[in-house]
Formats: sequence, C-alpha cells, structure tokens
Amino acid sequence: MQLELNDEQKMIQAVAREFAEKEVRPIATAIDRDASFPHDTVRRMGELGLMGIAVPEAWGGSGSDTVAYAVALEEVAKACASHAVIMSVNNSLYCDPVQKYGTEEQKTRFLAPFASGQRLGCFSLTEPEAGSDARNQHTLAVKDGGHYVVNGRKIFVTNGREAEVALVLAQTDRAAAHHGISAFLVEKGIAGFTVVKTEDKLGIRASDTAELLFEDCRVPAACRLGEEGQGFAIAMSTLDGGRIGIATQALGIATAAYEASVTYARERKSFGVPIGQHQMIQWMLADMATTIEAARMLTWRAAWRKDAGLPFGAEASMAKLFASETAMRVTTDAVQVHGGYGFIKEYQVERHFRDAKITQIYEGTSQIQKLVIARHLLAGVEA
Repeated sequence: MQLELNDEQKMIQAVAREFAEKEVRPIATAIDRDASFPHDTVRRMGELGLMGIAVPEAWGGSGSDTVAYAVALEEVAKACASHAVIMSVNNSLYCDPVQKYGTEEQKTRFLAPFASGQRLGCFSLTEPEAGSDARNQHTLAVKDGGHYVVNGRKIFVTNGREAEVALVLAQTDRAAAHHGISAFLVEKGIAGFTVVKTEDKLGIRASDTAELLFEDCRVPAACRLGEEGQGFAIAMSTLDGGRIGIATQALGIATAAYEASVTYARERKSFGVPIGQHQMIQWMLADMATTIEAARMLTWRAAWRKDAGLPFGAEASMAKLFASETAMRVTTDAVQVHGGYGFIKEYQVERHFRDAKITQIYEGTSQIQKLVIARHLLAGVEA
C-alpha cells in the first residue's frame, strides 16, 4: 500500500478543500439550524466532479479512484457532515452498484446523469422491521408481465426526498428468503411511489432522511438491477463500499473538532496561561490526533484494497468501526475542551458532536461491524 497520495488524488483533494472552505463552511451552521437541503452547493459538487469520483468518464464520472473519493469526502465532511453524506450516498450507495451491476442501457439512463451530478440518487434498504436484520425485507415485488408491482415501506432513506431515482430492495420470492431479494431502480414521479415524510434529526440536519411508500407501484422489468434474487448480494457488496464513505465522513467530523480544539487551546486562558499548557488538555489533544491518524490509515487501506481489486469487506468494517468510534470520542472531548462554550451553538463543536453520533449507527452499527469483522476472521478471510 502506498501511503502518499499521487498527483491526481492531491489535485482532487485540493479542489474539494477549496470548495468546502469557500462555499460549504460559510453556510454549514445556517443549513443545520434550518434543516434546509443545500441545492446550490450540491449542484456545485456535481460541476466539480465530486458526485461520481470513481465512475469512469465515459459514464459521467471523474474517472478517478476510491482513495481520491475518500480524501475529497474528508475535506467536505470537515466543513459540513450533511454535504458529506449527500455526496457519499450518491457516490457509494447509488453510482457504485449501478456501475457494477447495471446494463449498458441502465448506465446511460441511471448512471451518467447521476455521476455527473445532474441528478441525485438514493439507496433504500432499511424498513421498520429490517434495520440491522437487513434480510427481513417485507417490501414485495410481484412480476406482472413486463413490470414488477411493488408494495412496501422504506425508512431512514438518505437523499430520499431529493433523489430522482431510488435503488430499492424488495422480495421477489419470499420462499427463497434473502436469496429471493431483488434490486430495482425506481424513478420519482412513477405512480404509487410517495415520499411520506422527512425526519427531524439530531444531526446531519441539512441532508434529508425520508420515508418512502410503494403502493401498487408498477416498475418496468428493465429497471431491475442485476438478476432476480441477486439483490441481497448487491446490497451487501454496496454497503462494503459505503462503509468506506461513512468512515471518511467520521474522519472529517473528528478532524474538524480536533482542529477547533487546538485553536481554542492556544487562545483560551485559565490560571494565567493558555489552556493548551495544562497537561490534561495536552493529553486530550494528543489522544485526538493519534486516533484520527489511525482512523485515516485504516480508511485509506480499505480504499486502496478496493481500488486494487482485493477483498476489502473486513477492512471497510474495521475502518467504519474505528473511525465512527473515534469521531464520537473526539467530538465529546472537543466539547469538554471548550468547556461551557462547547455546549452553545456559537462554537461549531456542538454541531460536530451531534453529527458524529449517526456514524456509529447507519450503514451498519458499531455492534454489527464487530460481527462482520469476526465472521471474516473466523472464515479465514484476509483482514
């Protein structure tokens, strides 16, 4: 594994950093407060090539790799976690599976406009009774001539309100259990497809999290992604890549909180000296820096293995587990370093603290990541 970024990766990182600092950071507090989706800056991410970084140029993407995606996403997450998860879902959970499993016709229709940022996609797996137990899908898709009739409900769908196409997982053969799950690309506006509500959340408030309802929704068979019964495998392989994105988001949140803490420790005085001269503050900052760097190396390693065509499921889970736990720990300590100021909205560490929590939950909780890692180890899969 190469630990230094190549010229292309550095260029993409620099583009993302400049965009995040100049265009995202100035609006982050306001859009968090108002829970308002940042349409203009999301459109701008598309123009900069950040919405399909690892998608080939022939299909509307930037033609780069997963490491470039990770370093760009970290820069965006440092400025605003909401922007980061919008970007992550479109790259990892939507474009990646369409690129991997889509037909040529599907890529033309459902990949190119999304990788270029002209349109936005989402991933719909979770249901009221199918969270960590993703196999327990109740949404049903029944074949009817050249269509599938879909009935069911999906919850906690990031980008669900704003996306123009949803990648939906549904049972096509209940008797086959998880081997009877199939994947579909369902366009917004089709009869029977409704956005029921948008959640009011603790963190990542500027990204929409929606509930989707399908009532006798007729989806053309040509919109099935992959083979019938392949949906669960598509979902699990997609989540492996998605966990690299969430690890990176957590990394960006933690880094922002750490950098704010270093600045505050240099400026705030107590007992006649900057608080950074007190040993306990120094220890907290040292722990922050060390765990963040470790999280970055785990994340880059998973991204590098994905680019190299090597198994990366265990590595992605390790990165997601460690980075999300690091984000929660670092942001908690950042609030503590800031004292009473850390508890008020004038200082952005409280936003980072709220944003960090979800990284321990979505795309597989920390507890699920431990199960995934252990199963890889016990199966003898390289980790």
